Amino acid sequence: MPDTYIQSPPDFGYGRRDPAAGLNDVEAAITTRRSIRAFLRDKPVPRGLIERILNVSARAPSGTNIQPWHVVAVAGDVRDEVCAAIHEKRDGGGGQEMGYNYYPVEWFEPYVSRRRKLGWDMYGLLDIKKGEREKTYKQHGRNFDFFDAPVGLFFHMDGRMERGSFLDIGLFIENVMVAARSHGLDTCPQAAWVDYSETIKSCLGIPENHIVLCGMCLGYEDTSAPVNALYSEREPASFFTDWQGFDSG
Repeated sequence: MPDTYIQSPPDFGYGRRDPAAGLNDVEAAITTRRSIRAFLRDKPVPRGLIERILNVSARAPSGTNIQPWHVVAVAGDVRDEVCAAIHEKRDGGGGQEMGYNYYPVEWFEPYVSRRRKLGWDMYGLLDIKKGEREKTYKQHGRNFDFFDAPVGLFFHMDGRMERGSFLDIGLFIENVMVAARSHGLDTCPQAAWVDYSETIKSCLGIPENHIVLCGMCLGYEDTSAPVNALYSEREPASFFTDWQGFDSG
């Protein structure tokens, strides 16, 4: 496993090491959003604040204003019960219950390299070496404890909707993460929950014909956790944008 993991913030552009330096409030909230993988379990998030974040996030655009998003927010005993149900299913060798393919069946470049690098970087911080399957399994299982976040969110939609609704809900989910950052909260969107969609729907009373799109941790970062030193890299606009009809410079 390459020793390439990140222990300090990368260059966020123009020589900035502080992701919020020189940015306005919206830009700072977007840029400081990271997928946090260790939270403070004993620092609760008030329901009123979560509701405020969701109300603000619901200003996300959607095709002809259909607003296809649905959310289940869990805390306390309900949070613990759904976590326990997934662990029991997973540790008991139960099969996966995917409602849709989040990732491609066969990986290809440049996406496979980006995915592998993130894994190497994260496991490097956790001192998990290639081939240490038990440690890898245990760390992956942390998803199903919401990485100790006190609040979990599940996003779902009516399965009769089409691909445009995935886009709409993606915009809504991004709003949730950015709005959370504006209040000093941290998040981690999680595709891992999709593997146990039917169990989640059963535990939380989500309609059978709905698709569980992802889960999300919500809480406050544990700044002492080594894994939270991870800063995933991003390609610059010059890499992914085809500029046509603009003056140079």
